[in-house]
Amino acid sequence: MKSQARDSESSPPPGEVLSPRTLRSEMFLVLALSLGASAVSALISFLGSLTAPGSLADQAARMNTSRAPDRPWLDLAWQLFGVATALVPVALVAHLLTREGAGGLRAIGFDRSRPAFDLTRGALLAAAIGGSGLVLYLGAVQAGFNLTVVPESLPHVWWRIPVLIASALQNAVVEEVIVVGYLLRRLGRTTQFSPWAMLAVSAVLRGSYHLYQGLGGMVGNMVMGVIFVWLYRRWGRVGPLVAAHALIDIVAFTGYAALEGKVDWLPTP
Repeated sequence: MKSQARDSESSPPPGEVLSPRTLRSEMFLVLALSLGASAVSALISFLGSLTAPGSLADQAARMNTSRAPDRPWLDLAWQLFGVATALVPVALVAHLLTREGAGGLRAIGFDRSRPAFDLTRGALLAAAIGGSGLVLYLGAVQAGFNLTVVPESLPHVWWRIPVLIASALQNAVVEEVIVVGYLLRRLGRTTQFSPWAMLAVSAVLRGSYHLYQGLGGMVGNMVMGVIFVWLYRRWGRVGPLVAAHALIDIVAFTGYAALEGKVDWLPTP
C-alpha cells in the first residue's frame, strides 16, 4: 500500500498525456474553485477578526448557519444547495482523473472496494485525533489565540441533524479528496518537490483554510494534515481519511447541538 500511494504521486498516467504546464494550470484552477479560495477567504476573515475590537475569544466563527430564518423549507433548500455545490470540485477531480486514464477517484483510493478497511481505520483515527483536537481548541480559546467556534446555529427543526451530518460528509469528501489525494498526485507530476515538501504544502493548505477560526484552528489542522498525508502514503487510500474526518465533524456538529448551554466547559458566544 505504501508504494502504491507513492506511485500514484509520481508515475505517468496510462491515458491522455498532458504536459506539466497543463497539469499545473489544472491544479491551480481546481484549488481556485475550492480550498484555495477558502484559504484566501479565511485569511481575510482572520485579519478582520484581528482588527476588530476585543480579543479573538470574544468573537465567534460560525459554521452551518441558517440561510433563511423563520422559513424552514427555504432554509432547507439553501442548505442542500450549499452541500451539493461544494461537491462540484470533487466531481471535477473525478472527471480529470478519469480523462487521464487513471480510473477516476479509484486512483486515490476513494471507492467502495474496501469498506471495512476504510471504516475501521477511519474510526480509530477519528477517536485518536478528535479528543486531542478538542483539548487543543479549548486551550487556544483560553489563551486568546482562537475565536469561539460555533459549529452550528440551525433552527430546531426536523432536518437539523440530517443537514449537519450531510455537511460533515461534504467537508470530509472535499478536503481529503482534493487536499490529499488530488493535490499530492498533481504535485508529484508537475514539480520537483520532495515527498516532505509535498507533505508540507498539503498540511499548510489545510491549516490556511481553517485560519478563520484563529491560530489554534490553523495549527491543529496543519498537524492533522501531516498525519493524514503520512497515513495516505502508508495505506494508499483516502477512504479512511474521509471516514475519520466525517466522524470528527459529525461528533463536533451534533455534539455542539446537544451540549450548547448545558455544560460549563464548552465555549459559547
